[in-house]
Amino acid sequence: MTTGALIVAAGMSSRMGDFKPMLNIGSISIAQRVVATFQQAGVEKIVMVTGYNAVALERHLAGNGLVFLRNEDYKTTHMFDSARIGLRYLQDKCDRLLFTPVDIPLFTAATVQALLASGADLAAPVCDGETGHPILIASTLIPALLADSGEGGLRGAMERCGVPMTLIPVRDRGILHDADTPEDYRALLFYHNEQLVRPVLNVSLAREKVFFDSRTAMLLRLVAETESVRKACQRMQMSYSSGWNVIRTLESQVRRSLIRRSQGGAGGGKSQLTEDGERLLGQYEAYVAALRESAVQCFDTYFEGLF
Repeated sequence: MTTGALIVAAGMSSRMGDFKPMLNIGSISIAQRVVATFQQAGVEKIVMVTGYNAVALERHLAGNGLVFLRNEDYKTTHMFDSARIGLRYLQDKCDRLLFTPVDIPLFTAATVQALLASGADLAAPVCDGETGHPILIASTLIPALLADSGEGGLRGAMERCGVPMTLIPVRDRGILHDADTPEDYRALLFYHNEQLVRPVLNVSLAREKVFFDSRTAMLLRLVAETESVRKACQRMQMSYSSGWNVIRTLESQVRRSLIRRSQGGAGGGKSQLTEDGERLLGQYEAYVAALRESAVQCFDTYFEGLF
């Protein structure tokens, strides 16, 4: 079952007085922490909808393996309009997705996994009687959400989608902490300093040099999706020449062709993964998933009670 994540980060941060997604929580930014938690939980496809300060935010996150979409009308629209952009993009690319605004950065990977394990079509975490984020949405519900009137935002649309919300109890107050105001941000920092240490895994393959990592996997995945190296690079905030350098390095190290190019035609040329490219991408993703599961087990074995 393919899992996606949708992070909405198009707002102007007017109540904060500073650009929320790029404020630091510890050594990394709010936006980086949300992405890292989804990745730690094994989410395959992460989409961020940007708007205000989009170029700076996309460059800030360019190496984190995201797909970026723009809400060009962020000044005159609401969060649900940004959510619709992401929902429309993801509806045929995953079986279920996790939705959160960018300014709720301290939920844990365990909470994400509890939502996914619930088997619900629509679910939210609840801690001490309060409901928070992220919200689990089955892709089968996306058409109803896209067609909704929008009254009451995404919450109102979910209430009208015909499926009741399943509440998943968790011991994670990070689901409730947002960063709307400077006071909220200070509370986030305090809560962050109380958090448990967690394992973070970055997996690379190397021969004479590193030739495959999560960023390379994202590039191949987007080439397969868009049938264009140029479009794949644009969605990753990677230059076209850098994208081809990554592909050429990869092909030289595995000693086989991974991208097939066709020229011309009414619709222009196409780039597609070869069978070897599809196999390499699939095996890498399965390998990373297995390593993450093992890493959590090893962490519990070696560090239990230490932090």
